[in-house]
Amino acid sequence: MREAAFVKQNKDKWLTFESVLVNKDQIHPDELSSLYMEVTDHLSYAQTFYPQSKTLEYLNHLASQSHQIIYKTKRESSKRFITFFTEEFPLIMYRYQRQLLIAFLTFLLFSIIGAYSAANDGSFVRGIMGDGYVNMTLSNIEKGDPMGVYKKQGELNMFLGITINNIKVALMAFVYGIFLTIGSLYIIMRNAIMLGSFQYFFFEQGVGWESVRTIWIHGTIEISVIIIAGCAGMVLGNSILFPQTYTRLESFKRGMKNGLKIVVSTIPLFVIAGFLEGFVTRHTEMPDWLAIVIIASSLALIIFYYVYYPIKKHKEEAARLALVPNLENL
Repeated sequence: MREAAFVKQNKDKWLTFESVLVNKDQIHPDELSSLYMEVTDHLSYAQTFYPQSKTLEYLNHLASQSHQIIYKTKRESSKRFITFFTEEFPLIMYRYQRQLLIAFLTFLLFSIIGAYSAANDGSFVRGIMGDGYVNMTLSNIEKGDPMGVYKKQGELNMFLGITINNIKVALMAFVYGIFLTIGSLYIIMRNAIMLGSFQYFFFEQGVGWESVRTIWIHGTIEISVIIIAGCAGMVLGNSILFPQTYTRLESFKRGMKNGLKIVVSTIPLFVIAGFLEGFVTRHTEMPDWLAIVIIASSLALIIFYYVYYPIKKHKEEAARLALVPNLENL
């Protein structure tokens, strides 16, 4: 490639990177690191094909001056697991608050549609949940134990089964995002309709509160995981639909990586939800106040980690980047 064409093809990225260093423009750390890697790749290319050129001199200056900024706060590998959850992921999640909100509103909308459908069609719940499950639940209600389904399996077996199922559903919500986001929205919609109709069914049978205070002990986190995984799928799908300044392939790679990180962040939630459903939900005799405390604590955890904390970390990072010295002062 001729030097002029090489410069024309890549100069926008170089200028963006230089602007971050010189003008202290705000940019996500992942993007900053990616730009740095591209600049160093271009530097290697220029060293091979354009030795002694002004292009090589410019790129060498840009790369060497940025090295300290990029790596001055690099964590030790032994802390990588911790810093992913405390530093890296919250900054990623901040960028996708809109997708998270859309996933939540989609779930809420179709939950209402599910409840409305159940209210207007007596056979709707059976069509969604199956005759066997509905008949079993009706039998439990007659016996005075409407939530008896959570006591049929042993604690450990139920914990493992529920955890594996939650992982399966979350991965589906993410991977289906490859179908241009529609796949993830479909998984959200399907689970929302199921929940809405199922919840209405208990209210119709006169055991609404009993179902709420029992199901949502584990359901608060379980449903949140589906919504969060759906958000991850939207990140993947949108990367294909809206590549912005990247090639579609590069945008897809970024969307896949960031979406997968969102899914990985839910791993502790899989375990917590499985534990609650396997070991706690079955104790339907627990006092209402304890059930409310568990539900409220679970909801607070989700809101804190996926909404409040990302915003807080973004503000801290913005303040830190504002202190990055100008290139001339390095």
